Amino acid sequence: MQQLIRFTTDYVSYVLKGGAKFYAWMGSLTVLIAGMLYVFYLQNTDGLIVTGMTSQIHDGLYFANLVFLVGVAAGAVTIVFPAYAYHHEGMHKVAVLGEMLAITAVTMVMMFVFAHMGRPDRLWHMIPIIGIYNFPHSMLGWDVLVLNGYLILNFICGFYYLWCKYTGAPINRKWFIPLVWVAIVWALSIHTVTAFLISTMPARPMWFHSMMPIRFITTAFAAGPALIIMIFLIIRKNTKFWVDDSAIKLLTTIVTWCLGIAIFLTLSEVVVELYARTEHANGLYYLMFGLHGLNRLVPWFWSAVILMVSAFVLFLIPRFRNDFRLLTIPCTMAFTGIWIEKGMGLIVPGFIPTPIGEVTEYYPSFVEWLMTLGIWAFGFFMLTILLKGAIGILLGDIKFGGRTATAK
Repeated sequence: MQQLIRFTTDYVSYVLKGGAKFYAWMGSLTVLIAGMLYVFYLQNTDGLIVTGMTSQIHDGLYFANLVFLVGVAAGAVTIVFPAYAYHHEGMHKVAVLGEMLAITAVTMVMMFVFAHMGRPDRLWHMIPIIGIYNFPHSMLGWDVLVLNGYLILNFICGFYYLWCKYTGAPINRKWFIPLVWVAIVWALSIHTVTAFLISTMPARPMWFHSMMPIRFITTAFAAGPALIIMIFLIIRKNTKFWVDDSAIKLLTTIVTWCLGIAIFLTLSEVVVELYARTEHANGLYYLMFGLHGLNRLVPWFWSAVILMVSAFVLFLIPRFRNDFRLLTIPCTMAFTGIWIEKGMGLIVPGFIPTPIGEVTEYYPSFVEWLMTLGIWAFGFFMLTILLKGAIGILLGDIKFGGRTATAK
């Protein structure tokens, strides 16, 4: 217990230290978090009428970010899997940083759940067996189960590894390695179940097909590593911790292949749905060209297409792959394009038209935008703390009793 208290105090005291750039960054995030708390108060006093959601379109920007961030959390496995399956030295060195990202992403998912609910006090109904959702038949119950399980697995694996590095104690591989493998398999389940959450709705033709889980996983393994690459490049520039070139290049390869597959799947769906267009394709047609004079989401779709295709082309150019100063360009484009494609380009048009043929539009209100910015700010705030503390332990700046860490 004394070691645990010492670990916590050393960790906190280390992450609170920093220069002007660090405090400016954290201060800016704090301002956005304060704005999030204000609009959260508005939502819970005035109701969801302050958002752009309606009875026809009741899943908007919040749910779109929820779905996207589940993919980011699952994408963290692209670090852990090569590290433990192929013993990739560069990846093994940074595997714990991927687990910190997974913890942060799942926490943000939970926050978007709170934001999305008109009555957060009824959250307990989502708890399997206890709540009113019919577990195990309810996909929402399964989603809650796998997300919380993934959060716990990454928390245990990540902080146990850091604990061993901090104390200099050897890792108990008899239970640690099997638990890592459980977490790797579990990563696939969280995005698969989230895909089943919407693809099992026959009244929503745009979602009701078996390709949805595959699309979710490929976009997750493109957006997640794209964000990780940018984080690694920031770490290399601003800390003494050096992320190996081999790790970044492997992640770049993963992003390139998965992004290409994701684009192919999207184009395949467009051809199949629109070649012999029926009323079931109206959601996709509305997204691409508009319907009955309504076209607010059309710019979002084509922006996503341009960003994703352009990013894929740039990834194929050796200069952009190998020059890390230029690599951030296609990574940013891929990350942003997938954020649009899985949000405003997938969740919202799934409600248009409604099952009875109504065509109505949705656009996020100021409250939704500020809530979303605030949750993302909280996520980056949390990720900064987790990564800074983890890097401090990996560098040996944080250690128990001055002992040198020996954990592998």
